[in-house]
Amino acid sequence: MKLTLMFREYCSLCHKMREQLKPYQEAFGFELEIFDVDEDPVLEEKYNELVPVLLDGDEEICHWFLDEEKLKVWLEGRKKPTARA
Repeated sequence: MKLTLMFREYCSLCHKMREQLKPYQEAFGFELEIFDVDEDPVLEEKYNELVPVLLDGDEEICHWFLDEEKLKVWLEGRKKPTARA
């Protein structure tokens, strides 16, 4: 599974969310792709005032602050079921 973080280098909330995501990456094993919206005019137009924005594909999980409860529910719902013998 891959989640995407829309980010700005000078944004303290962005850096905070990236750090807060690390334990969830370890626990759930997802890849985190980070895009600096200032490097892409299309992304800047779309996410300008919302960063940081955490996405799963095109679906927004949260923006501005990490909604840990929503993220946990989201990740639990995306976990692959374990095979039974």
